[in-house]
Amino acid sequence: MAKKPALESSECPVARTLEAIGDRWSLMIIRDAFDDTRRFTDFRKSLGVAKNILATRLKSLVDLGIFSVQPASDGSIYNEYVLTEMGRSLFPIIITLRQWGEHFMYKPGETHSILLDKESEIQIENIVVKSSTGKVLNPEDCHRKRIVKL
Repeated sequence: MAKKPALESSECPVARTLEAIGDRWSLMIIRDAFDDTRRFTDFRKSLGVAKNILATRLKSLVDLGIFSVQPASDGSIYNEYVLTEMGRSLFPIIITLRQWGEHFMYKPGETHSILLDKESEIQIENIVVKSSTGKVLNPEDCHRKRIVKL
């Protein structure tokens, strides 16, 4: 059987992104960071993940530049994992996954969480893809083009 080429050398941004953060635990760690989880033990408690898996994923996310490791904000001896600008820019991705799950992964009458705007306490609007003119775009309205990043 022929070996698949590494996704990290792919021209497809989706493939590269999935190679970097596409596993369940990485996405759940990032989700928890948006809920202000910062310490290893708190990630472990929230996720119920094995220590070795959590340590591996956090190291990878730090190496990628999604998290930085900083001394604990309370002055204790612990370190905290803090989202970088690169990590914070994943917010719309996590929200889009959440909204897709809210819509398709629950049957009527099932309990689930929703995301509210802290200021208004109103559920946030669904994320949509728009053109530069503000027109809502569907898959058939878009196409790919190869470019070289400068």
